[in-house]
Amino acid sequence: MQNNDHNPTLSGAELQPAIALLETASVAAGIEMTDAILWESDIELLFATPVQPGKYVVLFTGSIEDLRSALRRGAEVARGDLVDQLLIPQVEAGVCEALRRQGEPLPAGELDAVGVVETTTVASSILAADIALKEASVDLIDLRVANGLGGKSFLTITGEVSDVRSSVQAAAGSAESSGRLARHVVIPRPHPELSAHL
Repeated sequence: MQNNDHNPTLSGAELQPAIALLETASVAAGIEMTDAILWESDIELLFATPVQPGKYVVLFTGSIEDLRSALRRGAEVARGDLVDQLLIPQVEAGVCEALRRQGEPLPAGELDAVGVVETTTVASSILAADIALKEASVDLIDLRVANGLGGKSFLTITGEVSDVRSSVQAAAGSAESSGRLARHVVIPRPHPELSAHL
């Protein structure tokens, strides 16, 4: 059993190109929903865990058809407890790498620019990270989901200023369109000491 003090990670999970996520406002509803989607479709759970503040998140992979079927069933079972969901047919490898190293950001070194997108749900942050990486040539320093953040999530990227601006704008736009954006910033030429604290 996972300890809910830790962030969910992918550990040694084998990913297919498509991922899906369901997020509920209730741990009990999340566990019931997870059982239902496992019976519904041929999916592989990457993680299923409680997150702060008393929510439940399940991330899974499989064929797009199976993921769509599982999402549909999960939404039926969760009903009013469903907080957010996502389906990414071709997830960027950097997103999976960031989820695998939860709590251990990439060493940032000297930075030309830093961008941060903060969201109110896990699903919106993972989707924003995928969009940011697809938008421009940036590196995903960190992707933090829910625990220790009161249920919010955020991603931190770096690269050339113009690329970071473009990626943050696209990622923030996605979160904002679903009403899940908390805040976003771009810091050109950050102080050299900042990288040690990202």
